Amino acid sequence: MGTRITPYTAPDEESKKEQVARMFDNIAHSYDFLNHLFSFGIDVLWRKKSIRILKRHLSAHKPNGNAKIMDMATGTADLAIEAVRMGLTNVHITGVDISPGMLDVGRQKIRKRGWTEKIELMEGDSANLPFQTDTFDAYTVAFGVRNFEHLAKGLTEMHRTLKPGGLGIVLEFSKPRHFPMKQLFAFYFRFIMPTIGKLVSKDAAAYSYLPESVQAFPEGSEFLKIMESCGYRDCKCIALTGGIASIYTGVK
Repeated sequence: MGTRITPYTAPDEESKKEQVARMFDNIAHSYDFLNHLFSFGIDVLWRKKSIRILKRHLSAHKPNGNAKIMDMATGTADLAIEAVRMGLTNVHITGVDISPGMLDVGRQKIRKRGWTEKIELMEGDSANLPFQTDTFDAYTVAFGVRNFEHLAKGLTEMHRTLKPGGLGIVLEFSKPRHFPMKQLFAFYFRFIMPTIGKLVSKDAAAYSYLPESVQAFPEGSEFLKIMESCGYRDCKCIALTGGIASIYTGVK
């Protein structure tokens, strides 16, 4: 899958998963603020588009509601909360993440809104999910798959938990290919983001890792091929905001 990109320079015995969990624990207190700041709030629009895709799928395949959704790499539960806010009320969302610190922030946000019966958060690893086969009607994962230690294994495991006909939705950063967005994006990710991230989060490595992980991520048609090799069908890619991000979908 290419070069192994990790947040920290660490001994070989510390896995990428362990480093990613430590990184997100370190930046959990400032993650939401920096996320919206760095994307100029556009990440909210990307999440809304992902949820609209989810709603269309559920209205066609689960019109009576009572759907079960998994939000993998849920972080502080932004996508899960957005789903309920946008009208997915007759569903149960299980958010899964490897960072206890991020989950703590997410639980506070959910309790504040009174949505603890709609959204449940739990610690878990994409490569070894504690769910039975054919559990979920759909899953979402926003800006998380590039942090998987084993990308194909994570995609295969999420595919396993989907019901037949279930939809996987992956929102992830990608690299613009055309002038001037390509040049602006590269400069911003390489110089501006790490500097601000270090000042606010006090973790310089975290916001140097982000552009490196985006650069190494197999995007576009390459990622669709990986999804297909993991058993997904009808795989599609939607480019967002000049190619800064993409939404990938696949059906079990």
